[in-house]
Amino acid sequence: MNLAAIFPLLLVLFAGGMIALQAPTNAILSRAGGSPVVAALISFAVGTLVLLMVALVSGPRPRVAQFAGLPAYAWFGGAYGAVYVAVAAYAAPRIGLASLITIGIAGQIAVALMLDHFGALGLPREPANFGRVLGALLVIGGVILIRRS
Repeated sequence: MNLAAIFPLLLVLFAGGMIALQAPTNAILSRAGGSPVVAALISFAVGTLVLLMVALVSGPRPRVAQFAGLPAYAWFGGAYGAVYVAVAAYAAPRIGLASLITIGIAGQIAVALMLDHFGALGLPREPANFGRVLGALLVIGGVILIRRS
């Protein structure tokens, strides 16, 4: 495998590690602010500033017209992230980080299998099959092992 093929995998591995770091740091903000919603708001404000700085130095400047014809669901990505961040800030100190992450991954896999199966949201259709469903069930088995240990 060459670097061009490995690089996206390494980026995803790195981003996954950042998700694990995000939950406990947002839990600290939640305790200080008294609310997981406040923690999520602060987290998104900081994230927005970071993205703004990166966007200003990195790429093409999009025009408003480029977004005009998008379907309504294209605008909800931030809302999904906000729900996750607030829930994680609330749940991490109550169920532990390993449980939070594995249960979250189980939810991600379940929804991903469904979206792939139907080719929803502009994704290529990749029907569920025995191997994909078995893989999801193994992850759910991992969630059970982590929760009961």
